[in-house]
Amino acid sequence: MNMSDYHQFAATFPWFLPAVVTVLGAMVGSFLNVCIYRIPAEKSIIHPGSHCACGQPIAWFDNIPVLSWFILRGRARCCGRPYSFRYAFVELLTAGLFLACWRLFPHDKAACGLVFVSVLIAATFIDLDHMIIPDVFTLGAGVFGVLLSFLVPALHGQHSGFFIVDSLRSGTAGLQGLLVGSGLVLWIALLAEMALKKEAMGFGDVKFVGMIGAFCGWQGAVFSVFGGAVVGTIWFVIALVVQKLSGKPAAIAPPSETPEGESAPLGFGMHVPFGPMLAIAGLLYFLVFHRYVAGYFATLTELL
Repeated sequence: MNMSDYHQFAATFPWFLPAVVTVLGAMVGSFLNVCIYRIPAEKSIIHPGSHCACGQPIAWFDNIPVLSWFILRGRARCCGRPYSFRYAFVELLTAGLFLACWRLFPHDKAACGLVFVSVLIAATFIDLDHMIIPDVFTLGAGVFGVLLSFLVPALHGQHSGFFIVDSLRSGTAGLQGLLVGSGLVLWIALLAEMALKKEAMGFGDVKFVGMIGAFCGWQGAVFSVFGGAVVGTIWFVIALVVQKLSGKPAAIAPPSETPEGESAPLGFGMHVPFGPMLAIAGLLYFLVFHRYVAGYFATLTELL
């Protein structure tokens, strides 16, 4: 199929490719569920195949992304045990964000966006569960983001028509984002630790912002740090208000623990995972705010 045939097909069936991307997103979301559960437990993400908590293998027709949860009404066919709606939610979320990337960007940048979105989702839910972000989603994804920056110049908005020039500019932007992002958060963490006399931010967050910078440039890394702080503050305040009104821990509250590592209700002085807040801010920058933030920084640079 040549480009003319492709454009004719896309014009005749405009719904087809978005539908394929959405289904692909749901399938990737199903795989991310496996990663979220197995990677922190240091288990293989390939073998064995999907199985129920009772040990029975899950048949393919009971493992259809999104649909199976509703068909089975959230209960395993083999033993009747309930399983969390979060599995279907992760699949729906991934499908929706895949479609958003496909709709918002040219296909080459959209493909990079699918990788970025997948990393953000997996890292978010692992951090919520375990308060860690594995290196595969920080160091590994950061290096891969820099590599994609060289291979796909559109990731950082390079479209001069000369691939080598665009590749070098885009790759430099990705590498700069990786270094500036991780360096910025490292200094914030060190200064906060000096001021508070205790650890203020995990090193996983430092590497995670570097990964965001590899895909979004240094502007995106900076935005994710301060935007993540805003997201976290809003989340924290809402959860505390709900907790105060209901008299019990709010279901929407992020997990929290004491400085000694013991689980505790959300409150001031508690440790909470910062990765999800960074991921939300990084996603907002990549999908929407890049056009505004980049212009703001460009104007600021000219003034300085």
